[in-house]
Amino acid sequence: MRRLRTRLAGALLAALALTTATACQGTSAAADKAPERAADRVEPLSPAPAPKLPVTVDSADGKRLTVSRAERIVPLSGSLSEIVFTLGLGERVVARDVTATFEQAKELPLVTRGHDVSAEGVLSLRPDLVIAETTSGPEEAMAQIRAAGVPVLVVGPAQDLDDVGIRIGAVAEALGVPDAGERLTERSERRIAAVRKDVPRSGDRPRVAFLYLRGSASVYLIGGTGSGATSLIEAAGGIDAGAASGLTKDFTAITSEALVKAAPDAILVMSKGLDSVGGVDGLVRIPGIAQTPAGMDRRIVSVEDGVLLNYGPRTDQVLASVVEQLYADGAA
Repeated sequence: MRRLRTRLAGALLAALALTTATACQGTSAAADKAPERAADRVEPLSPAPAPKLPVTVDSADGKRLTVSRAERIVPLSGSLSEIVFTLGLGERVVARDVTATFEQAKELPLVTRGHDVSAEGVLSLRPDLVIAETTSGPEEAMAQIRAAGVPVLVVGPAQDLDDVGIRIGAVAEALGVPDAGERLTERSERRIAAVRKDVPRSGDRPRVAFLYLRGSASVYLIGGTGSGATSLIEAAGGIDAGAASGLTKDFTAITSEALVKAAPDAILVMSKGLDSVGGVDGLVRIPGIAQTPAGMDRRIVSVEDGVLLNYGPRTDQVLASVVEQLYADGAA
């Protein structure tokens, strides 16, 4: 289950092809929402900040860390890569994790195999700083990187919307650009608030079940408390059906009984997971799905794998996509 949480909350598998924004530093209502652009890109702050180093910061693994240089940075998740690039320091990133596939990062060399870090791959790029998730591993690889004298900053996990500013701030402080971190946090939170203003408030709140699907491996799970999706569902005006039905584990194997109890009006899935079961037609053939209100109405909210649960600079776009699909055609 720990490995599954790594795959879900630690950035999952690929990039979210949502619209992003052009430069926006104002505080007007028009600036609250990022203008649309077709490419899967992040929007760096402009002008790019100049790091002021050295700094000593707290790492989420309980250590105090001194960062003296940040010319060659290796973020070990797509979420952390997004933060570094969006802070305006993308030119300093020399490698990527498999989950960092947005346009500015996709040509960088990979330093992960599946979701496992290659210590040799990281060290071959002579990094000044490695930025890791609490789930980055295996532990032997992380220990090898530290033993080589490379500072490793561990950032606390992304669990909900409140973590957006916390994670941005942690990365920005370690890179010696705290003011840029404050700017990016303010921009991100402002845009999230702007999306939330447009969430329909009339009628009953839709019950939304978050399903993790990997048809090729016959893995069919429903999210409960701690899946990481609750905050996103609630921000979209919904109720996390799995958590509300009493599922206390992060993820529980799907059963007809669990689905009947959850009674979702809509189902939230990742696009690759939906594809892996044969699309909506295949999804409703999973035992119990067709008997739910969501299955009967074929009401599926699908978001590309990558930043669904990142809770970072593009969370406003994720939320906007969920809201748009959830309330399509006046549903809910």
